[in-house]
Amino acid sequence: QVQLVESGGGLVQPGGSLRLSCAASGIILRIYTMAWYRQAPGKQREFVAAITAGGNTTYRDSVKGRFTISRDNAKNMVSLQMNSLKLEDTAVYYCNAALRPHGTATVGNYWGQGTQVTVSS
Repeated sequence: QVQLVESGGGLVQPGGSLRLSCAASGIILRIYTMAWYRQAPGKQREFVAAITAGGNTTYRDSVKGRFTISRDNAKNMVSLQMNSLKLEDTAVYYCNAALRPHGTATVGNYWGQGTQVTVSS
């Protein structure tokens, strides 16, 4: 069974940094795009950043220049380096991956359980 497990959340002061990581486990044939989303209290889940298998990246405008997404294809991992954090970055961050598990012909959309990031002074 495929699972995505995030780590690295926590409490940080404005201007600080955090690094989130997400590992995909299970027997996986191929992982396509991996991404990070976030959901603040009372708000809808929103896109943060994505990276294709080839390394092409996209970001939401509000995090450009502050966040960097990267992946390690050999380890089935994706990371999000977050610098210059702001109060409005506070949210639960979710890892997302489009992947094809072993034994299936279907590409599925998988989510992690989420990790809390709190930016507060």
